[in-house]
Amino acid sequence: MSRVIIRAVHRDDFDQWQQLWAGYNLFYNRPVMPDEITRTTWSRFFDAYEPVHAFVAEREKNLIGLAHYLFHRSTTMIAPVCYLHDLFTSAPARGEGVGRALIEAVFEAARDKGSPRVYWLTHETNTQAMALYDQVAEKSGFIHYHKQILD
Repeated sequence: MSRVIIRAVHRDDFDQWQQLWAGYNLFYNRPVMPDEITRTTWSRFFDAYEPVHAFVAEREKNLIGLAHYLFHRSTTMIAPVCYLHDLFTSAPARGEGVGRALIEAVFEAARDKGSPRVYWLTHETNTQAMALYDQVAEKSGFIHYHKQILD
C-alpha cells in the first residue's frame, strides 16, 4: 500500500474535495449541500481573513480524506481554541490510519497557532470513529444542543 500524504488543500483539489465533501454529508444523512454553501466553504480555505482551514489526505494523487478546522476565541482562554469541524475518510480507506493522521495534522496546526485545545463532535452512532477518538482524546462530558433559528 502506498504512502498517505497529509497536506493543506490546494485550489486545484476542488473536484476531488467536492466528492469527499458530498460523501461526508451523505454519511450524516444531510441533504445535498446547495452549491452556494459548497463554494463559500471552499473559498474560505483560501481567504487569509477567514479562520477556516482544510487538510486533505492524498494517496497516489487521489484524495481519500479531509479535515476542516477553525480557530475561535473562547471566554475561558486567551489563545484561540481549535474546532475540528469536519473529518471524513472515504469508505475504502477507513481503518488504515487516515483519520488519525488527519487529526494529528490538526493537532500540529493548533500547536503551531498556540492553541491550547482541539475539540470536536461526532454523532452517537459513529462508533467506528469513536473507537479512534477514544485513543487520541478525552470525552468532555458535555452534551451538545442546538436550535435552528433560520432556514
